[in-house]
Amino acid sequence: MKSKTYQKELIKSLKDPEEASAYLNAALEEKDMVIFLVALRNVAEAFGGLATISKKAHLNRENLYRMLSKQGNPEVSSLEAILESIGLRLAVEVKHKHYKDAA
Repeated sequence: MKSKTYQKELIKSLKDPEEASAYLNAALEEKDMVIFLVALRNVAEAFGGLATISKKAHLNRENLYRMLSKQGNPEVSSLEAILESIGLRLAVEVKHKHYKDAA
């Protein structure tokens, strides 16, 4: 019962794009695609569910479910479409400042 309450509160908090962005970035930092895909699925749930996201992202619903499963392996273009449909985007950031000075 506790996990259902937690899941409801998590989904509720992820409706805020800032929260969703921070949550997805934290999942990426784990360097585990399964964790990121579960996080992305939670964010999709917060923004109307996979059926809604599939329509907004112009992706086949069954493929979207498959992409966001634990065995999923979405293409970058699909990730971009999913994130764009919820008002987010992919970005690349400098990890360490010294990389910039090495060029």
